[in-house]
Amino acid sequence: MDYFKLYKKGIRWTVRKGQVHKDDIEMAGFYTADVVKYGVKEGGEAFFERCCVFPTLRTIPNNTHASLVRKYNPESFPSILADGEAEPERAVSFTLDGVLTAKTRTSKYEIVREFFPAELLCAAVERTTVKNISSAPVHLTLSTPPVVLDGEVRGTKGLYQLEVVHDEADEILDPGQSVTFDLACTGRKPNDPLIIVDGDRELARRRRRCRQLMNSVTLTTDDKELDTMFRFACLRVGESIFRTLTGDVHAPGGKTFYAASWCNDQIEYSGPWFAQTGDAVDLNAAMVAYKHYIPFMSPSYHAIPSSVIAEGLDIWEGVGDRGDAAMYLFGGSFFALTCNKQEYIDVLWPALKWCAEYCRRRIAPEGVVCSDTDELEGRFPTDGYANLSTSSLAYGGYRLAANLADQLGETDLATEYRSLADGLKNAIETYFGEDMHGFRTYRYTKGHDTLRAWICLPLCMRIFDRKEDTLNAMFSPYLWTKNGMLTCERGEENKNDTIWDRSTLFGFKGAFIGDRVDPYWNTFKDFIHTRLLGERVPYVVEAYPEGNMRHLSGESGLFCRIVTEGLLKLWPEGNKKFRITPTLPGQLTHLKLDGWCLAGHRVCVELERGHLCKIYKDGTLLTECELGKEIVIQL
Repeated sequence: MDYFKLYKKGIRWTVRKGQVHKDDIEMAGFYTADVVKYGVKEGGEAFFERCCVFPTLRTIPNNTHASLVRKYNPESFPSILADGEAEPERAVSFTLDGVLTAKTRTSKYEIVREFFPAELLCAAVERTTVKNISSAPVHLTLSTPPVVLDGEVRGTKGLYQLEVVHDEADEILDPGQSVTFDLACTGRKPNDPLIIVDGDRELARRRRRCRQLMNSVTLTTDDKELDTMFRFACLRVGESIFRTLTGDVHAPGGKTFYAASWCNDQIEYSGPWFAQTGDAVDLNAAMVAYKHYIPFMSPSYHAIPSSVIAEGLDIWEGVGDRGDAAMYLFGGSFFALTCNKQEYIDVLWPALKWCAEYCRRRIAPEGVVCSDTDELEGRFPTDGYANLSTSSLAYGGYRLAANLADQLGETDLATEYRSLADGLKNAIETYFGEDMHGFRTYRYTKGHDTLRAWICLPLCMRIFDRKEDTLNAMFSPYLWTKNGMLTCERGEENKNDTIWDRSTLFGFKGAFIGDRVDPYWNTFKDFIHTRLLGERVPYVVEAYPEGNMRHLSGESGLFCRIVTEGLLKLWPEGNKKFRITPTLPGQLTHLKLDGWCLAGHRVCVELERGHLCKIYKDGTLLTECELGKEIVIQL
């Protein structure tokens, strides 16, 4: 069921009589993740519940999940009193645009709450405006004092003090008169000063950062749902960055994964997107993540850890080698070539060469790259020997690293990497190629001959040998559902209809790279509509049933990349050259991608039905080409 509709630059749910629904949204500042659960209970009463995460207030033991987390029930906050009495608040509307704005009513008040995280404080803010809608003066007060000690938690940096802090409200409101006050859920060390929030300033900062993220790269088409989803995806992937002891660190979120980096979420997913935004905070966070792994790249070629946790002070490698070096080789090469900043390349090139050598040493007699498991960490079988994901990523990584080697004048190494890529492509065909359910596609791992979502990965790496049947298998009833692509076909290995949006997003990108935009465009539009305006909004999600469809941030980066690497088929060639194929879906008459950052330049691509595609560099026309025609642009 759809609750929300498009509204200005966001979405809005105007509550209708009889509707009962709850959802939550995660928003992030540099020190706080603010997860607000909202909705309508039976009888139309509004519902709010808050969970605050303070990633730099580390608890004990200081492991992956050691961010200080506090859940706040409605009773944690002061009630708004009218002449000393509280009334139930009837839900009127909820608006999402980077801030959650909730409008409610009682018999005497109209109440507007704006929920958002503070930018530079360990605080989640609730800015509340109360308006007297009755015909007589009303005495407004709150039910609790301005500072309420919520609790103390012992952590690695001392004893953390949690408080609910708000402005004191004691006003006589005449009819039509309004008053605004601020409330904040805060966390601090006891010797730190009490956190006092200036709601005007913090709201302005939040709005400014949202504008920066949503407007750094802009998409304009005939399809407003696509444009809006793209804006929200830019926000979610860009906002989830936290200031830690080792620098600004991008984090998946979801009330669980903070102040840490993973070789899939940051290195492979968000890093290549941040290279395309040009946002200074994004780029810095990407480099911090790439640097996290370099100290573990030893001459002994021991596997790098899957994640660097606890503000960069510890590691997690609980399932062995997930193919992390292959993830790094692909994501890091894509990032380096797309940014093309020499200071980044100087840092990354030795690391990329290490990953390339590590993968070479893990090539089995069958020609595929071995790893203990994959980025799903054994949730679904990978046989502990070789899987399609690791070999596909290594193949793509070698192709990109070869382009970077050419750029740096290491032509012999470029030749070696291309030879390794050619060998892997052949091995992927002979080792993983399989006929299943009548589809000439791939098995994911030996001994588990069930269709898996990750059969899309060769397409994403531009291996098209089994393209048609692979796409048919992906979008067949064996894998495709109204909620996205199943991780594995239904059966003993998937009894719960498990989905992970990351593989669905890779699947769409692979279909578009494989020149199959129009056949799957309506499916893509239906998926966007469900995620943007359905029951779980406004972002793509992580997993279900596990994680209960958390809004992890890396997946939003993957959504953005469907446009740039799928519809436009971006592929960095090195030396500030980029191969693209501007593609306009049959249902669209125009598409404009502006602010796209490639090799330090702002690129604008304009596609219009019946006209040549125009490509601008820093505001000046660079070239024109036919729609659907591959072109190499030199920046």
